[in-house]
Amino acid sequence: MQHKRTMRLSCHAEVFMSAVAPQSASVTEDEAYVLVEQQGGVRTLWLNRPRQFNPLSEEMLDALDAALADAAQDASVRCIVLAAHGKAFCAGHDLRQMRSQYRKDYYLELFNRCGRTMQSLQQLPVPVIARVHGVATAAGCQLVASCDLAVAVDTARFAVSGITVGLYCATPAVALTRNVSRKRAFDMLATGRFIDAATAEDWGLINRVVPEAELDAAVAFYTDSICAKSAAAIRHGKAMFYRQRQMPLDEAYPYAADVMACNMMEEDAAEGIDAFIEKRPPVWKS
Repeated sequence: MQHKRTMRLSCHAEVFMSAVAPQSASVTEDEAYVLVEQQGGVRTLWLNRPRQFNPLSEEMLDALDAALADAAQDASVRCIVLAAHGKAFCAGHDLRQMRSQYRKDYYLELFNRCGRTMQSLQQLPVPVIARVHGVATAAGCQLVASCDLAVAVDTARFAVSGITVGLYCATPAVALTRNVSRKRAFDMLATGRFIDAATAEDWGLINRVVPEAELDAAVAFYTDSICAKSAAAIRHGKAMFYRQRQMPLDEAYPYAADVMACNMMEEDAAEGIDAFIEKRPPVWKS
């Protein structure tokens, strides 16, 4: 359930905060697993279990799924930022909760469910940016790797460390190996070692590394740029980007041609090209 408090910052921008928690009729911000904040077209989802380092428990997955589904249906959302309260971004699955259910069918459902959440990030019609601080480990690293973009503070650390407790991070490996090269991914998976933010940037896991004081500005660089673009073009482009990566080259080009032709039929494409020719700013319709 969600409870919203709204305040006006200006005549052009509205900020609201809401609390998301599973199966609850009354949720305070402290109780909520995910807090939702929106300013203009940017919706920020805050993981909100700071004392536990924001683990992806069943309840957290419920709340995150609900928040993402809500964002997907809201035309005012142009970009999503995934952030976290506390000292860590996300410590992965809730190991205590996992040990309390010693059944293969439970584990299979949990890992499949988490995989669906990760896939939903890329299925959203708007870009998702991870705002990372502290540690992002195991499924938390998977969460970063599943976002479209990622910005981290220079003190952040990343690992897929399940191997250190006897559990190979198989599902995080799916996202990790789609971000970094084979040997670098296997290095992280087989050793469980942490890499620092600079290494994560060099390896392609994240986009930018900044000092803590500059984190919000670095995220805003991306959100401002995305919100200034045509929503229709971003929607076409994001869906195409991930789908074509699964195709052979001779299938990807015809698919991309069809996407581009469809995009050309959007009002925004005509407006953007006309604005370029006429040397004026475009006025997007979408």
